Amino acid sequence: MASEPDLIPAPVRVEGPYRCGFVLDRRTTLDAAPGTGTTERWLRTVLGAAFALPLRDAAGETATNSIRLRLDDGLAPEAYRLDVLAHQVVEITGGGPAGVFWGAQTLRQLLGPDAFRKAPVRKRPVAALVAQTIEDEPRFAWRGLLLDVARHFMPKDDVLRQLDLMAAHKLNVLHLHLTDDQGWRIEIKRHPRLTEVGSWRARSKWGHRASPLWDDTPHGGYYTQDDIREIVAYAADRHISVVPEIDLPGHAQAAIAAYPELGNTDVIDTTALSVWDTWGVNPNVLAPTDNVLRFFEGVFEEVLDLFPAEISPFVHVGGDECPKDQWRASPAAQARIEELGVGDEEGLQSWFIRHFDRWLADRGRRLVGWDEILEGGLAEGATVSSWRGYAGGVTAAEAGHDVVMCPEQHVYLDHRQAPGEDEPMPIGYVRTLADVYRFEPVPPGLAPQAAAHVIGTQANVWTEVMENRSRVDYQTYPRLAAFAEVAWSRLPAPEARDLAGFERRMNAHYLRLDALGVDYRPPAGPRPWQRRPGVPGRPLDGAPPSR
Repeated sequence: MASEPDLIPAPVRVEGPYRCGFVLDRRTTLDAAPGTGTTERWLRTVLGAAFALPLRDAAGETATNSIRLRLDDGLAPEAYRLDVLAHQVVEITGGGPAGVFWGAQTLRQLLGPDAFRKAPVRKRPVAALVAQTIEDEPRFAWRGLLLDVARHFMPKDDVLRQLDLMAAHKLNVLHLHLTDDQGWRIEIKRHPRLTEVGSWRARSKWGHRASPLWDDTPHGGYYTQDDIREIVAYAADRHISVVPEIDLPGHAQAAIAAYPELGNTDVIDTTALSVWDTWGVNPNVLAPTDNVLRFFEGVFEEVLDLFPAEISPFVHVGGDECPKDQWRASPAAQARIEELGVGDEEGLQSWFIRHFDRWLADRGRRLVGWDEILEGGLAEGATVSSWRGYAGGVTAAEAGHDVVMCPEQHVYLDHRQAPGEDEPMPIGYVRTLADVYRFEPVPPGLAPQAAAHVIGTQANVWTEVMENRSRVDYQTYPRLAAFAEVAWSRLPAPEARDLAGFERRMNAHYLRLDALGVDYRPPAGPRPWQRRPGVPGRPLDGAPPSR
């Protein structure tokens, strides 16, 4: 009997494999039941191209040599069963359309690395499968990847490619970090200067913010509203929801540069600000005025139209790394604290977040924020992205709030992958592939009722030192494969995980990544062109840089 398939993420159960099975060739048909149309289209697009096969419609035939897509509401919505039957049939049954799609992703892995190419590479492009049954379903509902397109803009086609890579790893939430001090990346029609001014900076720090080096090439770009609609629709066809992040009240210099009245004009000359060209925590934050609230309500009105609630109800508002120095120095801010009765500057930040929590809830949406939104009191309906370790997530979960665990010590993929000088622009903690594989999203000791509020986990890709797609690939892969298994599979405790077995399966997965053209970090270390000699990062284990 052959060994179990080298699938990533690992499925719940594999029965078989047996001797007979299925051959994918020009005679293969596709029989899609109602409700499975997204997977039907995807299979024709992807497998049809990879193997030059028509995959004609079976039109209700019961003939052999067919891929059959079915729904069974007895399964959980994202669960699936994949049967490779001895009489030349592959049947994928999902509890919902998403389950069928994840089953199709598993089928693609079973067909070998050639299935991940865009055109045939063999004279006889066929693939054979042994008979087997795979049953599977995810551990977490939120299996996310944050992509920071604000620090370094990622063109639309690169975002679509990332969605394909996410789907290949059964990840289902793209958290799109659209605004920050270094750039505003989404078109807002009622406030055109956000992109006219806020989407471009004159230069960029090259390396960590302490680096003396600069890239003097102007950097920028933004997504039109139609670009966003295309990204959201493309993601939805892959059963991925896109969660937009519009950062406030901190990380706002790009917005203030575009509209100086948004800043604390009584303590600084906001008209002198430009889009920030370096990294770190910026002191320029939004003023606590009604005009600022109305401005961002207008922003969010357009954002909600672009990110429909039926695809995802979540909207991220940031809420992190908001220095209070300008509010302390501002007579207007101090008067606002007194008027609102919020006590201090922490209460003022909480007032910002609570306002948008209510505003979004009134429109059927759910606010998400980084764990700093706990400071000054947590908004009633807020979900917390716990990034400064587990503590914020534990506090929120024990208070009955939903939590997405993404602690920087474990799943910040901008952090370096090995010690030594070869890692390009080394940032933060050393986090190897093995370290990510041992990450556990639910901290031990969390009571079951609180643990149920950990709705998922997310790996974060901050792009201060990732200037292009190749650098994003290098930092993200292969570690995202380990993260995907943590997010999907029901793994044992970290100390009991089969790291050797995972690394063995990764040997097959590297071939898939090669076929997909992913510029990942090889196990032996960076290739010569992946290094950045002479460009300093911050190789300090104890004190990683802020984002």
